[in-house]
Amino acid sequence: MSLEPLGDRVIISAIEIDQVTASGIVLPDTAQEKPQRGKVVAVGPGRYVDGTRQPLDVQVGDEVLYSKYGGTDLVVDGEELLVLSEHDILARYVASKPAKGKK
Repeated sequence: MSLEPLGDRVIISAIEIDQVTASGIVLPDTAQEKPQRGKVVAVGPGRYVDGTRQPLDVQVGDEVLYSKYGGTDLVVDGEELLVLSEHDILARYVASKPAKGKK
């Protein structure tokens, strides 16, 4: 990657999910909504708050859910990427842990 985000910016590679209806019909690209799930490929150093740099809550490799219309789309080396602020990230996907006492 030849880009390094600044401040609280994050670079994300969108994860395309095949959209299939309940009856098994695959929706064409034109009927699909913009993806909201992606993988973090680069993070900035964080923003300054009262003279102290605050690190970001996400790191490279995290899968995240982000705001549908947030950020800026761009293409780098043929790869479609999204640059957005950390506050446009809504959630991070985490592996589910089995409940205590259950296997």
